[in-house]
Amino acid sequence: MTAVAPTRSLRAVYPWVLLALLVLAQICYPLTEGSTRARLTVATVVLGYLLSVGHALLSRGPRTALALVALATGGGFAIEALGVATGFPFGSYDYSGQLGPKLAGVPLIIPLAWTWMSWPAWLVATRIIGGTAPGWWRWPTRIGLATLGLATWDLFLDPQMVAEGHWVWRDATPALPGLAGIPVSNYLGWLLFAVLVMTALRPLAGSAVLDTDTRDRPMYALYLWTYASSVLAHAVFLDLPASALWGGVGMAVIAVPLAVTLLRSRRTGDDHAGAERTRADVTA
Repeated sequence: MTAVAPTRSLRAVYPWVLLALLVLAQICYPLTEGSTRARLTVATVVLGYLLSVGHALLSRGPRTALALVALATGGGFAIEALGVATGFPFGSYDYSGQLGPKLAGVPLIIPLAWTWMSWPAWLVATRIIGGTAPGWWRWPTRIGLATLGLATWDLFLDPQMVAEGHWVWRDATPALPGLAGIPVSNYLGWLLFAVLVMTALRPLAGSAVLDTDTRDRPMYALYLWTYASSVLAHAVFLDLPASALWGGVGMAVIAVPLAVTLLRSRRTGDDHAGAERTRADVTA
């Protein structure tokens, strides 16, 4: 009895503590500059990585955590190394030395960022589709929503990091209006990698990732915080109004349905909420 209670307490408290530290680091970000801001960027990514992988481990077990690391961290490094070497699929770009040590031209911190947002994107997508009725549409819908949940984050991330000089594009055309310096191919590359990760996550992680419950509240909070704080920071503190608009509209495609779903479940008292593990889900 005494051994179980601390474990349950750790599972409940760990994500919220790391989320609080991450929020504090992000609040401090616009108040700093230069090398201090770069170190804070690295610290934020590490916190986000530990939060997502730790939550996956504590809530779903080692198989899920290992699948997440293999796909998002390992796959993230592989596709970034490919991108730096060949220009595919993001376009031709180079990283500066501001984000710490590199391997194959890729800062080691970068694959951690992919992992940080891949896990909440998956859980958010699963939470949104909700319901209990079986259907063939669950599998492609979950993948599509999770893909958008991850890829639209880059409408904030890339403009912010390019403005800080963390990486630079050799050919930034064509670009989205107001987001000069970042080619459209970058966002298409994000979509490609995101759909690959989300398609492979269920087969590798197993049935544990088919539904959501109250354990996943910190991940919902992380996603909604990321959305709201990014809009505010870009619009007010970072002087990036175009990315505030593009990111605000793009990420809202997932953030708004999530907020509506959570508010509705709070009113009805149904807080379990995810896709039921039906025969259709298990075979998908």
